[in-house]
Amino acid sequence: MPIPAAGYPLAAAHSPRVQVVETTDSTNADVIAAVTADPEGWPHLSLLVTGDQRAGRGRLDRSWTAPAGTALAVSVVVDAAMVPIAQRGWIPLVAGAAMTRAVRAQLTGHGGSAELKWPNDVLVDGGKICGILAEVVPGAADTVVVGAGVNTRMSRADLPVTTATSFAAIGAECDDDRLLADYLEDLGKMLSRLAHDDVERVHSEIEKLCVTVGKEVTVAMPDGSTLQGAATRLDRDGRLVVEAGTIETVVSAGDVVHVR
Repeated sequence: MPIPAAGYPLAAAHSPRVQVVETTDSTNADVIAAVTADPEGWPHLSLLVTGDQRAGRGRLDRSWTAPAGTALAVSVVVDAAMVPIAQRGWIPLVAGAAMTRAVRAQLTGHGGSAELKWPNDVLVDGGKICGILAEVVPGAADTVVVGAGVNTRMSRADLPVTTATSFAAIGAECDDDRLLADYLEDLGKMLSRLAHDDVERVHSEIEKLCVTVGKEVTVAMPDGSTLQGAATRLDRDGRLVVEAGTIETVVSAGDVVHVR
């Protein structure tokens, strides 16, 4: 997908800097390097976007690739200094919630259903359409770069796994500029709530969006163990609470599979 002639004017209305590149290995890596070199040049909600990312990374250090022009990769700078340290664990979830609502808005009239899978994958009718990776800038703990990869024009044959989906695969059109604008607007609002310590509202909104809550799940834990049980709620820090019999386990990181 070539760079749109009109650029991204809707997104630019919500961002102090929108930088578009034809291709890159990783938007997150590029933005982290750019912020490190010139922090003043990349203020809060600045973004880098491309339709051709060659070596993207997901959570748990997974690789993320897509044929050129079939996915939108975007990385956004978040000024975490505005968020109390105790609430910063919500930042990745806030990004997932904002993108879930942005995707949902694109599906108006189509019939597809966008939902949030803990912690920040976006699903449409059960298939993953977007993954998100939040990274703290090395040496700048108050700056977080949030990367998102959205499957836009990827054919069903090009989907990397059977559990993935795209706008094209479900027969829906995606207005990239509107998607980015909605994402940035919602992200900015939710971060502002965290900044003003309105974590209860953020907690409530995200828990309602999170389809994982109420599901039977299997969680591959970072130490190699597996946890099975019912995902009952999110705790006050955004961690997933899984109940197995009479034992509750709080999960801060792990690969979640919805069993039913």
